[in-house]
Amino acid sequence: MAFQTEFNFVLPKGFIDQDGNLHREGVMRLATAADEILPMKDARVQQNPGYLTIILLSRVIVKLGDLRAIDTKTIEKLFTADLAYLQDLYSRVNQMEIPSYDAVCPSCGNKFGVHVDFFHQEG
Repeated sequence: MAFQTEFNFVLPKGFIDQDGNLHREGVMRLATAADEILPMKDARVQQNPGYLTIILLSRVIVKLGDLRAIDTKTIEKLFTADLAYLQDLYSRVNQMEIPSYDAVCPSCGNKFGVHVDFFHQEG
């Protein structure tokens, strides 16, 4: 089994380029430390921390339809539903694996695995 570093996606709405062409299918790669650190030096992020998302996505989206390149201007022009979709995908593919611990039922002695997600606690 190979380690997966790229993930295909289909945007809910799609990006419309300057010629009116719709681009929905794309590929996002795993983020590197540099992808998360280098944008922090960008003046646009320092003035508006929300812009970090725009830069991050422009770095990790390696394909979107037939577009030659994906830059911050491309990401800025996405519909909000598509931006939210890509933010969620980025979070899911780059999050750490949820740890699993072996547990034993005190009543019946049955052994089972328990996932402990420290970042998404209910309550």
